[in-house]
Amino acid sequence: MSAQTPSCQLLNRDAFCHDDDFAGFWAISPPDDPWLWHAAAGGVSADEAVLERWRGAGQPVASPLGQAPAMPAAVLFWPKALKLAGWWLDWLNQSLPHGTPLAVVGEHGGGVRRAAHMLAERAMACDKRDSARRCSVFVSKTRRPAEPAADAAWERFTAGELTLASHPGVFGHGKVDEGTALLLETLAGTLGKTPLKVLDLGCGDGIISAWLARRGHQVTAVDVNHFAVEATRRTLAANGLEGRVLASDVYSGLEPDARFDLIVSNPPFHQERDIDYGPAGRLIREAPARLGRGGQLALVANAFLPYAATLGHAFGEFDVLADNRRFRVYRAWVQ
Repeated sequence: MSAQTPSCQLLNRDAFCHDDDFAGFWAISPPDDPWLWHAAAGGVSADEAVLERWRGAGQPVASPLGQAPAMPAAVLFWPKALKLAGWWLDWLNQSLPHGTPLAVVGEHGGGVRRAAHMLAERAMACDKRDSARRCSVFVSKTRRPAEPAADAAWERFTAGELTLASHPGVFGHGKVDEGTALLLETLAGTLGKTPLKVLDLGCGDGIISAWLARRGHQVTAVDVNHFAVEATRRTLAANGLEGRVLASDVYSGLEPDARFDLIVSNPPFHQERDIDYGPAGRLIREAPARLGRGGQLALVANAFLPYAATLGHAFGEFDVLADNRRFRVYRAWVQ
């Protein structure tokens, strides 16, 4: 099978998977490239959609928030967020034996050139092994830290009445997104006092779930990102609130018969540096089947995003509850 993504193409061209030092390597934060299912011995990802595809291919996978698997070598696919990249380096140093062969690969446009500096900050060796297809690969070895630096990445901050937990791998790390703020402001003026069964889809740091739970609603929160799932659990706990929190690729982690009175979302539209409307499209198209009679979908989106047509096809009718020119809050309902 041919490699599809530039980073994997670079590894394949370099015959990387045949290097004795990297025999049986595990892919860390891997891209969605089926070539890796054959080249790597396993994968570690915080993305539930990636984990589901690897499981479907019969490959061993793990979440970085669980027990780290034994691995003779690792290849880290450099994420675009530098703080997240640093977290992965710290996690690898903390989780693997000292001196485990480690490679870092990524696209120049995604900031992989910073890898040399960040490895040096951790007193790790760094040899540039190859560069092509606007990508580079660096080779190093893990170095056990004196203290578990990866755990220190979790932060807390205050947003109005709530204490929120955050992590570099979570959308809007350390601050409240403008679109989410508009959604909550709008919901405050439209939700009644009757407790509802609510699904927070794409829960992020848990601000929407906590806001709803504080007002007496029964909340189920899901996110494809394992860091977000853990952040929402921590946010609910920090505020003395209850809710069910699951890792889920849109609706995949829910029971087939799960139905809700309200679905709320600030859906993502980026996959790394690329625009991806796929998850938001699935969220809207499949929402009517997840709502009871009279149930509603409320979502906020950047004003330029083309969700109106999808809402119309899925629900027939919808309205715009708020529009500040940058963001719009849409509401659709089941007849």
